[in-house]
This record gives sequence, C-alpha cells and structure tokens, in this order.
Amino acid sequence: MSSALTLIEKLAREELVDMVPYQSARRLFASGDAEQTKSKVWLNANEAPGTGDYQISSENINRYPDFQPDNLLNAYSEYCGLQRSQILATRGADEGIELIIRSFCRAYQDSILICPPTYGMYAISAENHGAGVVKVPLQNSSQGMQLNLDGLTSQVGKVKVVFLCSPGNPTGNLLSKEAIIAAIELFKDSAIVVVDEAYIEFSPEQTSTDLIAEYDNVIVLRTLSKAFALAGLRCGFTLASKEIITLLSKVIAPYPISAPVAEIASKALSTDLAVMAERVQSCNNIKATLSKWLSDRSWCNEVFASDANFILFRCTNQQEKERVFNTLVEKDILIRDQSKQMQLEHCLRISIGSEQEITQLKEVLS
Repeated sequence: MSSALTLIEKLAREELVDMVPYQSARRLFASGDAEQTKSKVWLNANEAPGTGDYQISSENINRYPDFQPDNLLNAYSEYCGLQRSQILATRGADEGIELIIRSFCRAYQDSILICPPTYGMYAISAENHGAGVVKVPLQNSSQGMQLNLDGLTSQVGKVKVVFLCSPGNPTGNLLSKEAIIAAIELFKDSAIVVVDEAYIEFSPEQTSTDLIAEYDNVIVLRTLSKAFALAGLRCGFTLASKEIITLLSKVIAPYPISAPVAEIASKALSTDLAVMAERVQSCNNIKATLSKWLSDRSWCNEVFASDANFILFRCTNQQEKERVFNTLVEKDILIRDQSKQMQLEHCLRISIGSEQEITQLKEVLS
C-alpha cells in the first residue's frame, strides 16, 4: 500500500473508505473509448432517445451566472404553476436530494427514511453526509408496489426526512395520492416529506405540487433529464414553500446553474413543450407494445405496470435473467440489472428508447 493511500485512509471519514459509490449507468459500462460509447444502445439510464437542436449565445460567458437565472425561474414558474419564490434550480434533482439532507439532518445524529426498492441516491447522499438510513419497504398491492403506512407510522419521530419516489424508480408505478397525503400527515410535525417526481411528465395529473400549499413539510423534486430529453444538461428543480427554499438557498453553491444551461432549459420550457408532449406520447405507445411483447415471452414471469419511461420485468429464474442480460450486452444493448434490489429478484429494467432501438432489442432476444 502506498504512503499516500495510507495517509488518505488515516485522514478520511472511516465510513467512506469502504463505501460503494452509486453505480450510474455510465459508471457501470464506462470504457473511456468515445467510439465504443457511441456504438452502444443505451437502454439502462432512463434517458430519452434522439438528439435536440440547441443554440447558445456566447455573450457574457466570461461572467459568473446569476445565482438563480431569471429566464429559467420564470419559465419553470409558468410551467409548474408555483411562484418563483417556491422554486430552486439545481444541478439535476440529485443536488436537490443532497441539499435537503444537508439542511435538515445533523451528521451522525439524524436519519432519513426510504422505501425500497427505490432510487439509490437517497441512501448514498445520506451516507456521504453521515446521516442514518431507515428502510420501510414498499408492499405489493393491486396498484403495484405501494407505501406501507403501518411501517411508516412506527418511524414517526425517529427520522428527519422521508423520501417517496412517485412514479417509482425502478418500480415504475405511481404511489397513490391518498397514501402520499397519509404519509405527509403522519410526519407533519416531525419530518420533511420529499416526493421525487423525476418521471411525473408521463402521468402529470398525479403531481403532488398542490400539497405544497396545504402542508409545511412537503418538498417536490423535478428534473429536465427525462421527458425533456436534457439529461446531459444537469438541470433540476426543488419545489417547496418560500421558507424551505430560503433555507436551501443558504446551503447550495453560489453559481449552481451555468448560463448555457439556463439558456437551453428556458427555451425547452417555453417553446418546446409541444415537442416534449409528443415525446411522452411516443414513449407511452412504445412502452405499451413492449410490455405486451415481454408478457408473451416464456422467460418473462412478470411485467410491472409503469407510469414512467421504462419497464421493469421479472425473469423466471436467475439463469434466464443472466441469459437475457448477457445476450443483450454481447450485442452492445445495455439494460439495467435490478435483481439486487429488495423484492426484485431476477428483475431487469429497460428504458424506452426509440422505436428502432426497441425493435433491435426484440430481434436480439428473439
């Protein structure tokens, strides 16, 4: 072991030395070769297919951007129906997750609550900050995987932040609005309840933004990475009361949104909404066809209902799961293995790419 590594391990926080970082889609299949990356069919990161046509101005690129760019906040305020004072633009929704934990959880004293199977960054961000992680698993129901309200009740007063993902990732289905409200009521005097709506554009009528006006402890997370096809831009939004936004603004970096990001995002939110809506409709159509196709495969045991831009399915056994996954990888088609998540044995997840990409996937598996 080198002396530098020995020193780092001596000085670093002990729990970080052996911590496994979040395994993003790019991190799992990073090759370092741009041509190899370009040749792959990426159906493992829930990205939108296709490329956009964007132009940016080079004016004032030598200046620091505004803390919260006017054009961006005005555009998102109009889009989501909340006041500017209730919106904080962030580097993706991931930064919003970190800000919330840092703002409400004292390191090595407080805990967050998650409902697995769920998005992995809630726990990773908590561990990075030194916050504890309490798990109340989702339970199966006729509406897909839903909140265990009895389990949540047992944790009232023991956690500071509760993360609810709706539509869920990797499950795909919406949490019932009644259950979300019940959870908010349970924790209204003791914890912040965060509703992560990264995929809400695929079922916009089920948003929880209206609950921000009714409850003091509600935060909603949004992103432009999915339906808006701007994952590479890294632009998200934290929606909450003016008081919560003021608090989070004390913790966020001084220049979180670059000028080019604000320019492109503002245009997408003001003039490209029809394009986004068409993309969502196309995705939903392809998703329905793929879901039916998967249901007819002998190696597929279950197809989960999806209100997002991906499909989770369960193979009949571990051997079939590995065969499907590896067959696709051999043909440079990448999907996500979710089988290590709680309750998701033998499960794989397919992002809804273009019609051509999904046709290619079907042909390989046929």
